[in-house]
Amino acid sequence: MDRIKTTIKDGRFPEEIMQMLQGAEVYDSSCSAEAKVFFVDKDGGLFIKEAGAGSLKNEAAMTAFYHSKGLSAEVLYYGTHEGKDYMVTSRIPGEDCINEMYLDDPERLCDLWAELLRALHETDAAGCPVTDRIDTYKKAVKSGFGGQYYEPDLFTGLWEFGSFDDAMKAAKEGLGELRSEALIHGDYCLPNVILDDWKFSGYIDLGNGGIGDRHIDILWGIWTLKYNLGTDMCTERFIDVYGRDAVDFEKLRAVAAMEMVGKT
Repeated sequence: MDRIKTTIKDGRFPEEIMQMLQGAEVYDSSCSAEAKVFFVDKDGGLFIKEAGAGSLKNEAAMTAFYHSKGLSAEVLYYGTHEGKDYMVTSRIPGEDCINEMYLDDPERLCDLWAELLRALHETDAAGCPVTDRIDTYKKAVKSGFGGQYYEPDLFTGLWEFGSFDDAMKAAKEGLGELRSEALIHGDYCLPNVILDDWKFSGYIDLGNGGIGDRHIDILWGIWTLKYNLGTDMCTERFIDVYGRDAVDFEKLRAVAAMEMVGKT
């Protein structure tokens, strides 16, 4: 994760956050147009996330829940200030899974990647603050049935459809099969998991998490290996390690269609 030293003007953040910055160097480590992320070099490291008002509510709640399970960072602050949401979390030790040391050992990474996901899906979800992830997911899929979000090349080499109509048909048929069956990450991609010398350290970017269908995570778990490794050599290995007993391959294809046509 790149970090560029920056200066924060007085009043840029809520007062509670401005106090956290006193005597510390601040770095811009943003990597998305949807949110700004700042690293504060203080007390072991803090991260400040800034996005549109209300957009970090679920992420703050899910991060706090994951933290209670020993799976993510502590949420030190969440609030809205001058039309923007702010969340401050402690730094999780280690580096994300697209660090060179992990990508250079793809088979080991693949096995750990699958094991972590199966363990997450077997985590007790009692008390999870987001129980309606399937409902919001379905709405997002249906929002794309007009064709405005269609990404035909999203899963090239993994799951492909002949046309938008074919993908929409598969998506529609699969919507009724989605189940609220497990605690999911919602964006299970390599940059969103932190390892500390191959030891699991924590999950980040949990805004799409909640109780949902495991196949959403399985789909992105497969996709990210292909995308970040530049090959699909780990696809079958990932499924084997995760456990074929828990994978419905027709549903997996349907979820791929949903992701291609919807704004999930």
